[in-house]
Amino acid sequence: MSSRSPLPDVWQVPQVFRSRLRESVGRQRAMSADGHLLLVLHAPPKPNEPKREARLFWRAPDGAWRGTLGPRIAALQQHLAEYDALLATLDEAADRADRADDFLAILHAIAPLRRSTRNLYETLQEAREMAADDADLIVCRDQAYALQRRAELIESETRAGLDCAVARRAEEQAEYSHRMALASHRLNVLAAMFLPLATLSSVFSMSLRPGLDPYDRSPWLFWSIVLAGLVSGFCLALFLTRRKRKG
Repeated sequence: MSSRSPLPDVWQVPQVFRSRLRESVGRQRAMSADGHLLLVLHAPPKPNEPKREARLFWRAPDGAWRGTLGPRIAALQQHLAEYDALLATLDEAADRADRADDFLAILHAIAPLRRSTRNLYETLQEAREMAADDADLIVCRDQAYALQRRAELIESETRAGLDCAVARRAEEQAEYSHRMALASHRLNVLAAMFLPLATLSSVFSMSLRPGLDPYDRSPWLFWSIVLAGLVSGFCLALFLTRRKRKG
C-alpha cells in the first residue's frame, strides 16, 4: 500500500481504490469494484478555503459501512448532518439580514456550499445506482437532494434580499438628493431676493446717516432705494422660479 493513500490501512478495500486515491483525492465521486463501494466526499467547505477536506465512506460487499467519521451508516448521516447544521445557520442569518453587507456575507458563504451539496447529491445518486439494494443509501441520497435544494433556496432568497436592500438604499439616496436640491434651490431664491438690495447697498454705501452724502437728511431716498432693491429681488426670484410652459 502506498503511504500517500488517504484510505485507512485496516480497510480491506480493492487495490484499485488505493491506486486511484493519492494525497489529493480530487472531486467528490463514487467508485465501485468487486462488490465494494467507496464514496469520496468533501467536508462542508468554508469561505476562502480552496483546499477541501476529504471524507471517505466504504461499503463492503456484506453491506457493512465504515467511514473516516466512524463506523456504520451513521458516519455518512453525521456527514450530512454537518451540512444541514451549517445551512440552518446561514438560513437564520438570511432571515435577520437587513443591510447589503449582510446579504453579501451570506452569498460569500453559501456559494461553495451550494456547489458542494450539488456534487454531494450527484455522488450519492451515482452510488445509489451502484448499490440499488441499500435502503440506507437511498435515504442519504434523498437527504443530500434536500440539502442541495435548501442551499439553492437560501442563495436565491439572499440575492432577492440583496436586490431589495440595494433598491431601498437607492431610493433613500434619491430622496436625500431631492431634499438637498430643494434646500439649495430655496437658498438660491432667498439669495436672489436680496441680491439687488445688497448690490445697491454696496454701490451707495447706504445708511440713514451718514451715507448718501449730501442727502443724509432725506431718508425718503434711502427707503426708495431699499424698496427698489426689494422689488427687483422679488422680480428676480419670480424669474428663477417660473415654470417652463409645456409644448
